[in-house]
Amino acid sequence: MNIKKAVFPSAGFGTRFLPATKAIPKEMLPIVDKPLIQYAVEEAKASGLEEIIVVTGMGKTAIEDHFDTSFELELLLKERGKDDLLGMIRDVSELVRFVYTRQKKPLGLGHAIFITRNLINNEPFAVFLGDDIIVSKTPVMRQMTAVFNRFNSSVLAVQRVPGNEAHLYGVIKGHKVAPGLYRVLDLVEKPQGRPPSNLAIIGRYILTPDIFGALEKTEPGKGGEIQLTDALRILLRSQEIYAYEFEGVRYDAGDKLGFIKANIALAMKRPDLKPALVKFLKGIGRG
Repeated sequence: MNIKKAVFPSAGFGTRFLPATKAIPKEMLPIVDKPLIQYAVEEAKASGLEEIIVVTGMGKTAIEDHFDTSFELELLLKERGKDDLLGMIRDVSELVRFVYTRQKKPLGLGHAIFITRNLINNEPFAVFLGDDIIVSKTPVMRQMTAVFNRFNSSVLAVQRVPGNEAHLYGVIKGHKVAPGLYRVLDLVEKPQGRPPSNLAIIGRYILTPDIFGALEKTEPGKGGEIQLTDALRILLRSQEIYAYEFEGVRYDAGDKLGFIKANIALAMKRPDLKPALVKFLKGIGRG
């Protein structure tokens, strides 16, 4: 089956970016001139996905407004002859089809995915964690769908991380079946001791609908949250899961330093910004 739907869990409070996120959803913080979430939405569209299911929470209406039509703004831009900007904002509202559902309590990533069960309709689907911006020639989700089409099993995006950072991620133990491709033998969420590998799970998943049954059996962990990694361990008992070491450069924009790096890296790809930015950065180096 083709992957047509993607879940975007977006109900978190964004506490690492307070006070900026007191009134603005973290997903709407700008990377250069586009909100964080838009990069992942554009990746989804470029990967052939047709419907985005956004799991929101209190104070997240700005996400819906951003991807909706803005008649007043469009009329103003048209009257002022700013056709380039008019086209840009129309493109945003016409990217893909959006569906919104609310996670009423912060019960974790697993719970956020579980509440989309009736919207998925027993299909395999993608999950995007918008904090991860990945720059690649071929969209990462398109790379992953090729793996899914080969095995018809859940696929996790993974990346090698330094050993002293493994405790920040879910980490897999895997058996290599091809270059960059592993059959998952086990998963550990934020290992406190020696990690099973240095292959960390990054914010892109393709999941079969069987994950919902596994989530139903998953006991809440720390803070009463339902962890997706725990559900994947349950799923692993009944079906194979694969991990794919994707091609691309990833920026963790959910971290302050990663957010700054993403802004600089993507600004450097802009011909209108790069010359002045290079000059500015060289000036900082001399200081």
